[in-house]
Amino acid sequence: MRYPIAFPVFEPGSVWLTGAGPGDPGLLTLHAVHALGQADAILYDALVDDRVLDLARPGTLCEFVGKRGGQPSPKQEQINERLVALATSGKRVVRLKGGDPFVFGRGGEEAMALTRAGIPFRVIPGVTAGLAGLTAAGVPATTRDTNHALILATGHLAEDADHDANWAALARTGQPIVLYMAMRTLDRITASLIAGGLPGDTPAIVVADATMPDQRVLESTLSRISAEASAAGFEPPAIVGIGSIVSLRGLLASATVIGGAVVLADAEAAE
Repeated sequence: MRYPIAFPVFEPGSVWLTGAGPGDPGLLTLHAVHALGQADAILYDALVDDRVLDLARPGTLCEFVGKRGGQPSPKQEQINERLVALATSGKRVVRLKGGDPFVFGRGGEEAMALTRAGIPFRVIPGVTAGLAGLTAAGVPATTRDTNHALILATGHLAEDADHDANWAALARTGQPIVLYMAMRTLDRITASLIAGGLPGDTPAIVVADATMPDQRVLESTLSRISAEASAAGFEPPAIVGIGSIVSLRGLLASATVIGGAVVLADAEAAE
C-alpha cells in the first residue's frame, strides 16, 4: 500500500517503541502500520489485539511479553535484555505496546535501557487508552465549561515503589481524574479521594475493553463506583474517569459510539 507521506527508514539493528492504541486496530497510526510491515521481530503486550499482529510480514518473529496481574510474566529487565539482544543481532525490532509507549507503558524504562546499550531507537506515539476510553464512552475529556486541566494517574506502581500517589492532593485540584490500571485498587483510591475532600457524589465511570466490540460502560458516583463495578463483574483492562466531565455523557444520550467516535443518532430514532 502506498501513502502520500514519507516514512522513516527502519534500519536493521534498531528498535521502534510503538504504540498500538487503545484496542481497535483502526486506531493505529500510519507510522505504526509501517513499523509492523517492516519489522523482523515484534515483542508485544497483552493488550494488543491479534488483528494488529496480522499486519506483520509473514515469517516475522512475534513474541508475547505481556504482563497480566497475578499471572506469570517476564520481568521488565528480561524484556529490556531481549530487545537489546534482538537489535544486536541485526533485526528490526518493534516493541508493540498498548496505548502510547510513554504513558504508563514502561516505554521510558525501555528507552533508557536501549540508550545504555547504545541501541538506536525511535518512539511511535499511540492513542492513549485513558483519553480514548472516555471518548468511546461519550465523555469529552475537556470542555471550556467544565475543566481547564485533566489528571492522568495510575493505580498500579512498580513492585519496589515506596510511595503512592497523593490522592488527597489530587482531590483538592477539583480537576477530572483518569485512572489507568486501577481496578484492583479502586476501593482504596476512591476512599482516599473522598477523604481528601472530593464529594462522594462526584460522577464516575468505568470503561472496560474501550473501543472494542465488547466494550462495557458503568456510570455511577465516586462513592459507589468500586462496589458497583465489582458486582457487575468489571475486570481489567479498564479505565476509570472521575469528575464533572462524566455527567456530560447524559447530554449525549442520543449518540452512538463507534470506534472511539461519537456519531449522532438519527433524529427520528432518538425521539
